[in-house]
Amino acid sequence: MKKYLYLIIIVVLFNASCKHEKTIHPVFKNIVETVYASGFVLPESEYKVFALSNGIITEKKVRDGDSIAAGGIVYVVNNESQSAVLAAAQTAYNNAAVNLSNSSPLLNDLRLIIQNAATKLVNDSLNFIRYANLLKEDAVSKTTYDNAKLAYTISLNQKKSADERIIAAKNDLQLALTTAQSQLTAAKEGLNNYYIKSDSSGTVFQTFKEKGEAVRAGELMALLGKKRKRIIRLSVDQQDIDKIQIGQVALLKIDVTTDKIYTAHISMIYPVMNEGDQTFRVDAMLPDSVAMPYIHSSVEANIIIQKKEHILIIPRSVLIGEDSVRIKTASEKKSVQIKTGIMTLDDVEILSGIDENTEIVCTSVSN
Repeated sequence: MKKYLYLIIIVVLFNASCKHEKTIHPVFKNIVETVYASGFVLPESEYKVFALSNGIITEKKVRDGDSIAAGGIVYVVNNESQSAVLAAAQTAYNNAAVNLSNSSPLLNDLRLIIQNAATKLVNDSLNFIRYANLLKEDAVSKTTYDNAKLAYTISLNQKKSADERIIAAKNDLQLALTTAQSQLTAAKEGLNNYYIKSDSSGTVFQTFKEKGEAVRAGELMALLGKKRKRIIRLSVDQQDIDKIQIGQVALLKIDVTTDKIYTAHISMIYPVMNEGDQTFRVDAMLPDSVAMPYIHSSVEANIIIQKKEHILIIPRSVLIGEDSVRIKTASEKKSVQIKTGIMTLDDVEILSGIDENTEIVCTSVSN
């Protein structure tokens, strides 16, 4: 008797479950397809400032949160030795410049030598011509003529030598000036390395050193960027990146502002995949009117791919595989294939296969 009793109870329970099996109908509603992404809030033109030389910080010119102009000084590092190098280079340049100027003592001496050589050449040239004419008339001896010719030749060579000496001297002095200029520029740049500056106007978000601390070349000193404009740097899965386009709306939830939703627009899609997490970088821009004082805060985003209104949908939970649902008719329950469109985390668009009158089985109880 117990065996039959158990059998009766099982049949009753099975029939009860079938009678109370939940079914639904497709409904018409609006649907939005989105792609999920995560990332961080960054300032526009964020950049890091590094020390370019070793030394001790003698001045800290700014505090965290200060505005700074392009070229503004953030830190000053002790530079006495480099200042001495600059002073020596400046003196060498000034001397080289004077040596090549119109008041150059060296060039003036050479000009006097040229002037004297030219005067002597004129005199010896006239004597040579005069003695050459007298020799034709047998008025002077050949020896006297030869001496006049020799004096003229020597004077001519002395004038050429003087001309060549001043040309060579000018070339040497020009080279010396160029070298001094190069050394002066290097010294100025070397001294400039002891002044840690901002490349553009913006905000000092964070400083990492204080007055009196030692720094090494290449050490991080400060984080700077634009004061108001913010970039949302997002990571999009490689399976979704082909859906993303410039100008699409991204709805953002930023951790530091709790449940507030911000609207941004996709501004840049980077073509190189991050092999570490198989994602692509995508940037979104907040409107200028949105004040966002915080940076590096975590962000979650839903990028809107497309919207459709008054379309037939079913819950994604009733979908079997990717293209089937189980339906109930007057005579049976069976699986049918459907064609789907937009698919969100909760809903699936129905393009064909069932309609709003179809009764869909929600449970997994078999026929």
